[in-house]
Amino acid sequence: MMGNLIGPRLFAVSLVGLVFVMTPNTHAAELKMIAGGSMTGPLKQIVPAFEAATGHKLSIHFDSTPNLIKQATSGEPLDLAVVPVDVFKDATAKARFVAGPTTDIARVGYGVIVRAGAAKPDIGTPDALKKALLDAPSIAYVPSSAAGAYVTSVFDRLGIAGAMKAKTRPQQLPDQIAPAVAKGDADLGVFLINTLIAPGVDLVGPLPGELQQELVFTAAVTADSKQSGAAKAFIDYLTSPAATAVIKAKGMTPG
Repeated sequence: MMGNLIGPRLFAVSLVGLVFVMTPNTHAAELKMIAGGSMTGPLKQIVPAFEAATGHKLSIHFDSTPNLIKQATSGEPLDLAVVPVDVFKDATAKARFVAGPTTDIARVGYGVIVRAGAAKPDIGTPDALKKALLDAPSIAYVPSSAAGAYVTSVFDRLGIAGAMKAKTRPQQLPDQIAPAVAKGDADLGVFLINTLIAPGVDLVGPLPGELQQELVFTAAVTADSKQSGAAKAFIDYLTSPAATAVIKAKGMTPG
């Protein structure tokens, strides 16, 4: 899919560009990185191309926002992050990174899925979504994440937070939501749309406009990184045409 969307010529040009920006004295680096779980799909396609072009290697820990904050503040070696903006709202976590603006990489809104072939409920208005959620026997999402916190806030706004607690089938990572719905472990999945596009499920649609919000994933280099040049090169690559094409193909909006 990626080749069809990006085009071999554009992809090759992007890689060649990366090779030329490396100076003869640049050494291959081993980068440690943390990333939001909802960025797993795009990064798993983008990273190998970057590694092949530069010789750098990335070791990525994907996790939810609370755990990413713990990782950032643990003192363990870390070179960069591509995480929900909520991570940088924590003062201690933010202090781990180079001061100044971060680089927004991708953004995505929220939606609802059902098992493939199942009837799709009406979710076009807040009242319709409320009915669909109350009618569903069970719902899967990741409560312990920035995105999950927003889903929970939607339940609050609809006045059904209490009812949803009994129905919730909590998942540990975003990529577990769609399989749970596909297997019938949950009747609805509610989360970031890009994480819900998967085999065995059908996208019902986005949340209604009054309840919709985009989660932004942003990137920064750690202040104590010994490989800051290579880390910055990867962040620059995430804004390249080849990388942004992958981000779009994975259901997210670049930048």
